[in-house]
Amino acid sequence: MDCNRILRSIVATLATGLALAAVSASASVPNPTVLGPIPQNASPGDPSHDYTFFSSQNLAANGYVEEEYFIEGTANVYATPPLATGTLISSGHPYKSRIVVRRPADSKRFNGTVILEWLNVTGGFDLDGIWLSGSAADLMRKGYAWVGVSAQRVGIHQPGTGLRAWSPVRYGTLDVTDGGVLLADELCYDIFSQAGQAVMSPAGIDPLRGARPHQIIAGGISQSAARLGIYYNSIQPLAGLCDGFMVLLANPFVRGDLSPPVFKVHSESDAAVVAAGVNAFGLPVPPLQPDTDHCRTWQVAGASHIDRYFTDNLYPLAGRDGILLPPPGLCATPEWSRVHLYYVLNAAFNHMVRWASGGAPPPSAPPIGTDGTVIARDATGLALGGIRLADVDVPIALNTGENSGPFFCPLLGTHIPFDGPTLASLYPDHGTYVDAVQAVVDANLAAGYIVQRDGKATITEAAMSSIGYMSLALSPSRRTARLEQNRPNPFNPHTEIRYSLSERGRVRLDVYDVHGRAIRRLVDREQSAGEHRATWAGTDDRGRPVASGVYLYRLSTNGYQETRKLVVDR
Repeated sequence: MDCNRILRSIVATLATGLALAAVSASASVPNPTVLGPIPQNASPGDPSHDYTFFSSQNLAANGYVEEEYFIEGTANVYATPPLATGTLISSGHPYKSRIVVRRPADSKRFNGTVILEWLNVTGGFDLDGIWLSGSAADLMRKGYAWVGVSAQRVGIHQPGTGLRAWSPVRYGTLDVTDGGVLLADELCYDIFSQAGQAVMSPAGIDPLRGARPHQIIAGGISQSAARLGIYYNSIQPLAGLCDGFMVLLANPFVRGDLSPPVFKVHSESDAAVVAAGVNAFGLPVPPLQPDTDHCRTWQVAGASHIDRYFTDNLYPLAGRDGILLPPPGLCATPEWSRVHLYYVLNAAFNHMVRWASGGAPPPSAPPIGTDGTVIARDATGLALGGIRLADVDVPIALNTGENSGPFFCPLLGTHIPFDGPTLASLYPDHGTYVDAVQAVVDANLAAGYIVQRDGKATITEAAMSSIGYMSLALSPSRRTARLEQNRPNPFNPHTEIRYSLSERGRVRLDVYDVHGRAIRRLVDREQSAGEHRATWAGTDDRGRPVASGVYLYRLSTNGYQETRKLVVDR
């Protein structure tokens, strides 16, 4: 632990009125014994389960590796009074747990920041919520090291789905209960601290394999984020370990006298709970904390606590590893909002890294609007206020954070696509729709609520959609040609367009902008039946380069027309 961290710990503890002598006995986090990496003795999905639980997919393609380590030692039990520094109750409790490390295979790509995620156990098993949220791709692009920590009893000891039951041969020796004596997660906070210490200041086996971190950001989603709130208030002043806290999809009230910054990001589901003042279990929920130099809260309109992108990542892993999840279709309305909450998370992580390094706090954002104890909505049912992505401000569906029904339905949100007449009334042509999306993306980029890559993805998705545009192709029985999607797409500096003719005829291949203005004629001649191709270098009829954006290309021959979209990416 460096001098600055020790100093922060001492200052924070003095502010609470505790004696310095009492702090010094707890301020140093011990280094656990690290074992591993634990071999992968079977391929993911093998019935033996002798591999890392929920082992991630497609890491190698992104230049990443995944390794699992066991950590063991003795841990402390702390009293954690609300909004106050913890006190030591007892020590010397043996434990053995695990961490999962996902890091760049080439240490030169490591950006120096470790995301230390407290694994969520609400479902009865360890869940890497940040990684599965959709943010994994962005974390890998930017070179973070991600470390997941199994800190709680349920994740290890739960019958049927806990690690010990899921793979006795691999995880049978893990224990975070001191042999069944401590069953209320009394050791979880010190286990989390020791996991972070093993990564930041290794003594013995180095889980990062020589890559040197310079900051550690604690993160958690939902239940584990609530645990992080307790950790921040009571344990961080003693441990002084973490440089920042990403408290996601939860609203713990945090102290204002500690220096590490706290960034809370809420879905609309979480905003609804805050507005109601109670959660699904009838427990009180604090109001929104005002933004300060050390605390920020963002709320994302239309986003759900569990959304489509998270479940698209979760369900394949659960199916592979034999974890049963509720099927879709059980809720009162179609579930899983399609609002891209993880786009906002990607921006939030960028802000946190700078903030935790002494930079400026993230921009503030308006909260989601409320009407008493419920979310305020417009005539279509969309929430008012909050961070408003194009999914909500240029809507093609009703996306909300609310639902009802069994299991986790209240957290799944709602997604109901608009019907044809509604879309036609909102967007009379494709250009109107794409322009509106572009305007919202530009505003969110300027505000710092999304990153450039995700803004570009939003525009591309809108451009490639059929919103405001109806294909001019005739019925298949009268088809005399076929137009293929251009490749590459998006493109710079040129792209190839292929098409085929079933009979000889005069062919025109034209490029238009989204408002229907002619840009370039690529083909205008008689052609024989068969396959053909044309190349467009992204210039107009005068040879001038066109701007980045969405364009249409149309094939016309023998009374048949077909149109597709392409994207120029300068």
